[in-house]
Amino acid sequence: MVRRFLTFGPILVLAVLAACQSAPPTTTETTTVSTRQAIPKEMQGVEAKKLFGAEARASTQSPAPYGGYAKGCMAGGTQLAETGPTWQAMRLSRNRNWGHPETIDYIQTLSAKAARQPGWKGLYIGDISQPRGGPMLTGHRSHQLGLDIDIWMLPATRLDLSAAERESISSISLRRENGAFTNEHWTRQHHEIIKAAAQDPRTARIFVFPGAKVKMCKDEKGDRAYLRKIRPWYGHHYHFHVRLSCPKDAQGCVDQPAPPPGDGCADAEEWVNNILFPPPPDPNAPKPKPRRELQMVDLPGQCVNVLQSN
Repeated sequence: MVRRFLTFGPILVLAVLAACQSAPPTTTETTTVSTRQAIPKEMQGVEAKKLFGAEARASTQSPAPYGGYAKGCMAGGTQLAETGPTWQAMRLSRNRNWGHPETIDYIQTLSAKAARQPGWKGLYIGDISQPRGGPMLTGHRSHQLGLDIDIWMLPATRLDLSAAERESISSISLRRENGAFTNEHWTRQHHEIIKAAAQDPRTARIFVFPGAKVKMCKDEKGDRAYLRKIRPWYGHHYHFHVRLSCPKDAQGCVDQPAPPPGDGCADAEEWVNNILFPPPPDPNAPKPKPRRELQMVDLPGQCVNVLQSN
């Protein structure tokens, strides 16, 4: 299969990795909006990330994700409590602990399961979304609908971290050989927590570095159906990324197509082989085009209402 390893040359691969580490793949996302609201003059020609990044609170609308994971917004978001019985939100200064109510419930449920693992009191939660979703000022291309969650690989041994500690403490990397293998920090607890995350029917995909997927494929002796949802991707060795499916009543939300049939283990092995033995760069491969920043005209029409709402 010809896909992501055409450009593993020493220079271009750095650009690819930088572009993709925080941007798990989404298909071309179209909205279900048949009519588009006129873009107000003050929003025209302005990068959408600046408009959404300036919002400090969620809109007062009913909860709803609009558009796709990398081209959308979120109405009526819910803020994850900074500290709960089995979780803590990290990097509070980013104000990215907002999500669809289904996402908040998912975090509460999964963190309670994580707290039953030896040495874990719960989960450290990284970025979810901005208060009204949409493109972020820095980092991710996705995380725009309140349905993406970054969960730290660092075991949550304390749930009394101060705000200052949450800014300074870092997660741990679990990769070895540039992501081809797991390192000494990988534990069975990581396996079980990611497995529980994938087995939740609300989960559409989980992105993690290739070596972790291969390790889980080799170690899993029971039901392997959940492995289909765990997908190898660049980076994702300090955290794993959960993507939830669109809620059933979210008519303006665009799901990513389901993963291919099967457990996906052979695909993960292919990723590892290409990491260890990268093919020579293709001299005829086209150079990547500069990414254009999204503007409001690129987003679903409802996103104008989301920004204008109280």
